[in-house]
Amino acid sequence: MFTGIVAAVGKINAVHPLEGGPDAGVRLEIDAGGLPLHDVALGDSIAINGACMTVVTKSAGGFCVDVSRESLNCTAGLDATGEVNLEKALTLAERLGGHLVSGHVDGLGRVHSFAPVGESWELVVDAPRELAKFLAFKGSVVVNGVSLTVNRVDDLGPEAARACRFSINLIPHTIASTTLRHLQAGAKVNLEIDLIARYVERMLSVAGSSPAA
Repeated sequence: MFTGIVAAVGKINAVHPLEGGPDAGVRLEIDAGGLPLHDVALGDSIAINGACMTVVTKSAGGFCVDVSRESLNCTAGLDATGEVNLEKALTLAERLGGHLVSGHVDGLGRVHSFAPVGESWELVVDAPRELAKFLAFKGSVVVNGVSLTVNRVDDLGPEAARACRFSINLIPHTIASTTLRHLQAGAKVNLEIDLIARYVERMLSVAGSSPAA
């Protein structure tokens, strides 16, 4: 589990294809930046741009993870070199500064716009239809590993194919401390919906179903 509070901005220094042909994944060499690794062991989990990955090798200033082809198909920003948001798994001794985050990407959003508003920035993201019901005003969402609060939600298009556009306000600290500052219109982002909303939807769907004959 994670909190969505980015601990450091690291960098994917190299992407190495794994053996197994076109369906194989990749191994990422990651510079941990300011993320302390003294308490990280092989097999531990680290969220990279919001995707939970397992440490397979470790050095003084970095680590490697293997990313499956399925994970590459379902995420953005894990297939090329560049900066990434990093967070170690939560311990019971830490403050829960963001919200409960599983590190499982639920879908890909696309940045509609990203522009300064006063001292802050407004990030507007188009989410896929299947995630629309989980996004609510003042609810929580994770964008590229960052726990954020939804300021506005607009449902788009006819009901049968309705997508969702949501707006987030980013304070200067978030801009300075995460890779979100690099976002541009059209960029894909990893989205994880609120864990509680996921379970509420499941309970309501089961409660509303007819009992088997």
